[in-house]
Amino acid sequence: MTMYDVDATELIEAVAKELQKEESITPPAWAVFVKTGVHKERPPARQDWWYVRAASILRKVRLKGPIGVSKLRTIYGGKKSRGHKSEIFKRGSGNIIRKLLQQLEKSELLKKEKKGTHNGRVITPKGIKLLDNVSKKIAGSKPVEKVEQPKAEKPKQEEKKLEQPKEQAKEEKPKPTEEKTEKIVEKTKEFAQGKTPAAEKLIEEAKKEHPKKNENKQAEKLFDSKNQKGLGNSKNFQSVPTAAELAAKKQEKNE
Repeated sequence: MTMYDVDATELIEAVAKELQKEESITPPAWAVFVKTGVHKERPPARQDWWYVRAASILRKVRLKGPIGVSKLRTIYGGKKSRGHKSEIFKRGSGNIIRKLLQQLEKSELLKKEKKGTHNGRVITPKGIKLLDNVSKKIAGSKPVEKVEQPKAEKPKQEEKKLEQPKEQAKEEKPKPTEEKTEKIVEKTKEFAQGKTPAAEKLIEEAKKEHPKKNENKQAEKLFDSKNQKGLGNSKNFQSVPTAAELAAKKQEKNE
């Protein structure tokens, strides 16, 4: 467990408490009212801000060492408010950073070293040990969350697709409008042929009212008048023979 596995804010707070035990790291008298940079409007509100900044610098040196005062001033800088003018970036206080680097070097947490073209402070094994021990304490205080590893899925065998029988074409049911029209047509045919009781009654009434010679024609007119919808057909009525017609038929037979 190293400092890379722990939250930065928690690590800095815990290391600041450990640095308070170091005799070589002490805030100067002017640390109570000084600002940490020109871009700040007020001094720090925390009383132990000197140790917090020292812990932060120790962490930065391990991440980016070798590093000097100039680069650290840029890291701890910020934007300065200029009223109605646009903001401008200002670097942090170099005096505070320089004093803290000197105190950390006295406590054997940092040292000067040159790597290639870079010259500055780097962290010592003692400083690395301090950061790692603190990070282990932070990690140990938290409950360990068990991460469930995904189970290795077995390769599924390709299931043979059963050929489903084709659905038989469903018989189209007649629509309700078509059913009604078919029923109406059937009723009209039955009525026209005289098969329905209503048609038979009309035929009997016609025979009773017109028993004379022209009874067939008058019956047809009566049937047409009562059957206004045209459902009946007068031609389907059986004509009743008159007396003259019967006599003529007898004469034809005798001849």
